[in-house]
Formats: sequence, C-alpha cells, structure tokens
Amino acid sequence: MGFFGTFAYSGARFVGESAEASPSLVIEIHDSDIATIDFEPSGAAKGRFYLGTEPRIYFEDDAASAPVDRSAEAAAFAGWIRRVTAREVAPEAIEQLMASEDPEADPVDDFAEDTVQTLLTLAGLPLPNALTGAEPAAAPPPVPVKRKGWFRRG
Repeated sequence: MGFFGTFAYSGARFVGESAEASPSLVIEIHDSDIATIDFEPSGAAKGRFYLGTEPRIYFEDDAASAPVDRSAEAAAFAGWIRRVTAREVAPEAIEQLMASEDPEADPVDDFAEDTVQTLLTLAGLPLPNALTGAEPAAAPPPVPVKRKGWFRRG
C-alpha cells in the first residue's frame, strides 16, 4: 500500500487538509501514484495538474480526470509561486515534473510524494512534516506568570 495524504498550504505554512486563507495550495497524494495539485490560478488555467500519473491513465477511465493543458498550468503555477514566494521559476521546470499524457510514459519518480518534494523545493515552499518524516513542532512549554496556578504560552 502506498502513501495517502492531503496537505493544504496557506499563510506561509502547511495548515492541515484544507486552506482557509488565500493564496492557497492543496496537494492530495493517492497511493503514491497520483499527486493532485490544486492552486488559485490566473489567466486561462484551471488551477489543477498532476504529478506521478494522471487519474484517467491510472484508473484507465477518461472520466477520472479532465485533460490538463500542461503549458498553461505550468505558467499559472509559476505565477502563483511568484506571488507567494517572490521566486522566479521557469514554467518549463514545472512542466517537466508534471504527469505525462502518454499512458506508456514512466512518471518522473517511482513515488509521487518524491516529485511533490521536488516541486515544493523548486517553489521555495516548506515541506509538510508527513513527507519529511519529521515530528510536528511541539508547542512551547507554559511560562509561569505572577498569579499562582495561571500559565500562559510564550
């Protein structure tokens, strides 16, 4: 069984499975084979592309996902990166990581989560703890205040 996970980026960090603030990015990994990347697009893009394998190829069902205009989505995601991180990323670099439309083509990596890590590093975004194996940051210890029995976090 492969990796399953959903990660939402909002407010300069990954915040769980859904994003509250804008601009947001949601990444859903299915069985280490498909990574769905959803973002707030600009221009003609739809704001969705895939890493690993496209669902319509993976499930052998054209209704599983719409075809992706790879160049439009790559350009729109490069624009999203620019707005969020002020980093310039060539759309071609993003497009090279995208799932191929060719059912016979191999994915960039054996595991979609590895390609997600490459994409996030390219974009200058942090990696979700679940992808790095790191434990979530612990809350700071309570700091005693003058009143007995009352604590506040520092």
